[in-house]
Amino acid sequence: MEESRAKAVPIEHVDVAAYDIPTDTPESDGTLEWNKTTVVVTKAKAAGVCGLGYTYTNSSAAYVVENLLAGVVCAMDAMDVPGAWVAMSHAVRNFGRPGIGSAAIAAVDTALWDLKARLLNLPLAKLFGAVRKGVPVYGSGGFTSYSAVQLQTQLRGWAECGIRMVKVKVGRNPREDPERVRLARQAIGEDTELFVDANGAYDVKQASRLALEFAESKVCWFEEPVSSDDLAGLSRLRAAVPAGMEIAAGEYGYDLNYFHRMLQAGAVDVLQADATRCGGITGFLKVGALCEALCIPLSAHTAPSLHLPLGCALLALRHLEYFHDHVRVEAKLFDGVQTPVNGILYPDLTRPGLGLELRGKEAELYAAA
Repeated sequence: MEESRAKAVPIEHVDVAAYDIPTDTPESDGTLEWNKTTVVVTKAKAAGVCGLGYTYTNSSAAYVVENLLAGVVCAMDAMDVPGAWVAMSHAVRNFGRPGIGSAAIAAVDTALWDLKARLLNLPLAKLFGAVRKGVPVYGSGGFTSYSAVQLQTQLRGWAECGIRMVKVKVGRNPREDPERVRLARQAIGEDTELFVDANGAYDVKQASRLALEFAESKVCWFEEPVSSDDLAGLSRLRAAVPAGMEIAAGEYGYDLNYFHRMLQAGAVDVLQADATRCGGITGFLKVGALCEALCIPLSAHTAPSLHLPLGCALLALRHLEYFHDHVRVEAKLFDGVQTPVNGILYPDLTRPGLGLELRGKEAELYAAA
């Protein structure tokens, strides 16, 4: 009896567009200032079905998708997403895998996973196999450009709607940071966990001193106290900070070797990864397996709607970042965006794939020049 074989579903076309969404107010962290967020959105089509993917990066990633990656994946089987990911990774060898190349791969890879799930009429959380029904989130914003009133209003709002973890930016004015952190604690009360993120703005001695002051406000998460490239410095700080305070980093990782080196160095208590940077869903799944193997918790960086099904599927994942900018952007551009319930984000299991649809007319208002 001849063995039955599933027919291939060729990828027919990949579209891409970039959108610039202004921030609601000027924003900054310890090392950067910005007034807009750029989203590169991809659509992959096969058998009359369209998958949606996106990444947060410069609009130049759209050029890479259109001129380098689309031709690589077209005619490949939509069921074999890892194979397309390998082909794209090879295609950017001379262009450069980290940075824009990896972000462009992420946009296409996510669209292909969304396409596969839609072809199978499954939500991604079910396609991957869920280990939890929903994912805890932490409210993230508290930009260094905020006034004390803006800072406290934002953080208090998250705490009052049931989000039990919040994060503020530090590092722009180190002398003022302990007071900013005290204001944050005052706004959220004693029952909400408080995180700080320096975006690599401090040196090791500054970070070590400030960690002691932040501990007075019961800070339990110190993100990128120094540059993520300073693995020795992160490791020293991890050993030196007060008990109960975790060191986190990894959001700028683009390939699996980066994350492996960080964990080998003992640089973090919690590893961060961002599917919009580390090669999409395929890359993020690899990081999740690495964390599980080494018994290190994983936290998803930004892009809450994209990370939600991954958070449901990966045993190592602790929580995901409910980042102010991306919450705004995803609500403006997409239908199907979910809102946390008592600090937990749940996928809509009645919708296939990511559960998102691009709002075409609204999106065009933000089309990048």
